[in-house]
Amino acid sequence: MARKVSISRDMILEAALGMLIRDGYSSINIKALAEEVGCSTQPIAWHFENMEGLRRALAVYAREYAGKKAVPDADNAVDAFEGMGRAYISMAKNEPNLFRFLYLGESRISRPFGLEGLDIRGDDITTGDADMAAGIARQTGLSYERAQECIRNTIVYAHGIAVMIATGVLDISEDNAMKMVKHASECFVSGGKYER
Repeated sequence: MARKVSISRDMILEAALGMLIRDGYSSINIKALAEEVGCSTQPIAWHFENMEGLRRALAVYAREYAGKKAVPDADNAVDAFEGMGRAYISMAKNEPNLFRFLYLGESRISRPFGLEGLDIRGDDITTGDADMAAGIARQTGLSYERAQECIRNTIVYAHGIAVMIATGVLDISEDNAMKMVKHASECFVSGGKYER
């Protein structure tokens, strides 16, 4: 007698994430996902109850996947911030379906990556990452408030480029996109006086 294969929640989420990245969010339904996993629809229904439960779980799973890619691996704050920006641009370029799902409203529970750390109240916009702002302030000689402003402006600028890449408006290499972001960030740091 053949041994029964147990289909885990993570197996289903991994398959759903693969479909999302490869074919886009609209490709995911319970029947198609069951085919991708190689099972009946029953394990999906058992783990998630319905499509809404699967959508919520997939949004969390996809956000965790993206978050692991964006973890800064540099010791200094400026390099760490640049590494996070590179991961963001890379996702827009190489995984545009995932980018659109997470950061352009295809998932009802996600907000733009990097922008959830912005505290927006009227004209007073600060970043939520106090450690990064303090590190950048130390490394650049900027005040803490000015470092926060530069982080915010760079995040907003990088998000605009990433959106244009993910939606096919801008066809540019990751390196050239990062050069644009780095140039803008240097302008923000210098108060608009960029020297080459």
